[in-house]
Amino acid sequence: MLTQYDSSPRRKSTAVDVAGVTIGGATPVVVQSMTNTDTADAQATADQVQRLAEAGSELVRVTVNTEAAAAQVGRIRELLDAAGCQVPLIGDFHYNGHALLEKYPACASALAKYRINPGNVGFGRNKDAQFSVMIEKAIEYDKPVRIGVNWGSLDQELLQRLMDENAALAQPREIDEVMREALIVSALSSAARAEELGLAHNKIVLSCKVSGVQQLIAVYRGLSARCDYSLHLGLTEAGMGSKGIVASTAALSVLLQEGIGDTIRISLTPEPGGDRCREVVVAQEILQTMGFRAFTPQVTACPGCGRTTSTVFQHLADRIQTYVRRQMPVWREQYVGVEAMQLAVMGCVVNGPGESKHANIGISLPGTGEAPSAPVFIDGKKVTTLRGEHIADEFQGIVDRYVAEHYARKP
Repeated sequence: MLTQYDSSPRRKSTAVDVAGVTIGGATPVVVQSMTNTDTADAQATADQVQRLAEAGSELVRVTVNTEAAAAQVGRIRELLDAAGCQVPLIGDFHYNGHALLEKYPACASALAKYRINPGNVGFGRNKDAQFSVMIEKAIEYDKPVRIGVNWGSLDQELLQRLMDENAALAQPREIDEVMREALIVSALSSAARAEELGLAHNKIVLSCKVSGVQQLIAVYRGLSARCDYSLHLGLTEAGMGSKGIVASTAALSVLLQEGIGDTIRISLTPEPGGDRCREVVVAQEILQTMGFRAFTPQVTACPGCGRTTSTVFQHLADRIQTYVRRQMPVWREQYVGVEAMQLAVMGCVVNGPGESKHANIGISLPGTGEAPSAPVFIDGKKVTTLRGEHIADEFQGIVDRYVAEHYARKP
């Protein structure tokens, strides 16, 4: 079973309802993702939203940057509803959100939450007026708002003011510290303004995203200490491949362990032809490996060494891991608790039997000089030994039988 590790208590945050999905309060951390399709292409966007939802994204954000995009948001919601996909849609607005929400009421209504960036909601005398319009629309349609600050689009007037104030000090702070303060002040002052306009406290989520790991940790520690709003975590522009995964994991794991964060998104740059759903899988794996949530059965596998005779265990581990992830949507509908199942695929006798005994189901394949047999353990006890060319098929069958026999069927 999944271990729940001891950790600091979750930070107390105000719960926010997003079309039936609760973030904050005492609820588990929610996984979010974002499409990279042209929102004006309703079918392509709805298809990607559905794939992200099937992968496990509990909230999906879409870009609403043009009139053509805003005009299609209602249609996207209709396509998703027709497909039985109830995942809430979040609208990502920059520069012209006030105009789009006013002109396209179907868009304003279909979205479950609005994301506002106070750094580019408006400039000069227009800033407060355009911010106010967006908040008023959120109130009119009873929608929560994420006030999402990003250091790549930070309010330059605010930053300059804080820089000037800092320069006047007898002992000025480091520039990075002033920038972090600007991010926090931008989020908190915008939230205060939203409440002045009438938006309820429990309709506000905050985020302060940067692309540096240590900067992100410092910003969210500071932000969390100064408010009880629900917080959305994410390392912005994390990067591609292993760099993006490692950086996001390093930053978010520290904050999550400290009880900070109510919803997360992993901002991976997709590799050419890559799957957008990868960011969802990484978010789930961070939460599951830390023991905070369970999403899909986990496979423990050894790295291989000179003791392992072939790549059989590698292929089997990959096959089983891929299989259980693909099966999880089906199992989730049929059985209770399958997501906490633990599997082990090991390559030799050194740690193989021990790891296999710790898992719900484990197999120890033969290594160099070992007998050509693969003992299988179920809940700590050896139950059979597999041999021959069909070990993979037979082991997969054992997994299927275990699920059917050990987990209660849903009514």
